[in-house]
Amino acid sequence: MSFVDHFADEDVHDIPTEFAPTTEFHVPEGPRDIGMVFIGDSYVAGYGDPKGLGWVSRVVGRTSHPDVDLTAYNLGVRGDASTDVLARWGAECRPRWTERAERRLVIGVGANDARNGMTTARLRLSLANILDDASAAGIATFVVGPPPTLDQDFNERLEVVVEAQADVCSRRSVPYVDCFHPLLGHEQWQADLSAGDGWHPGQAGYGLIAWLVLHGGWARWLLIED
Repeated sequence: MSFVDHFADEDVHDIPTEFAPTTEFHVPEGPRDIGMVFIGDSYVAGYGDPKGLGWVSRVVGRTSHPDVDLTAYNLGVRGDASTDVLARWGAECRPRWTERAERRLVIGVGANDARNGMTTARLRLSLANILDDASAAGIATFVVGPPPTLDQDFNERLEVVVEAQADVCSRRSVPYVDCFHPLLGHEQWQADLSAGDGWHPGQAGYGLIAWLVLHGGWARWLLIED
């Protein structure tokens, strides 16, 4: 099984094109003390996984490294759109980063933007504000896009969200994992959705998302590549 990254170009002028987020950290000695917060919607929360792991716990479980002391927090909330995450990320993440040497933020949102009919400009601005504010505070960010559903009409709207998110991240040199195009029409993904509510996967589907994240620049972002 292979996945091919697919990012679409979109000429948008309301987002700054020069941006260099802070990703370098210096720890005097011992393992790097990383506080990592995952924030977003029901996919981040792992809704529908009978094992209760979702993709987040699977990714965290594969992030063990002798030079890293990782503390991870899952702040996924069912129904959240990008505007909801924008409103709550600062207050909810701040106490999780207390006394941590490195602060990292993983964002997974977008499906409810499409479901709520949010304009492309607004969803772009919400994500851009989160990334810009985080970078200004020295917080490294990583974004995971929404996966496809069994609803083809909805998928057309969702694809617009994915393309907008990818462009916002690209302009800021923030890693973006496209879960939409690699899983669209994927036989195992569709079977997993069919066994559930048509929107959320089960154990196998969340494993596929975790695979995409782990192979989407995760180790490079964490600076743990051998």
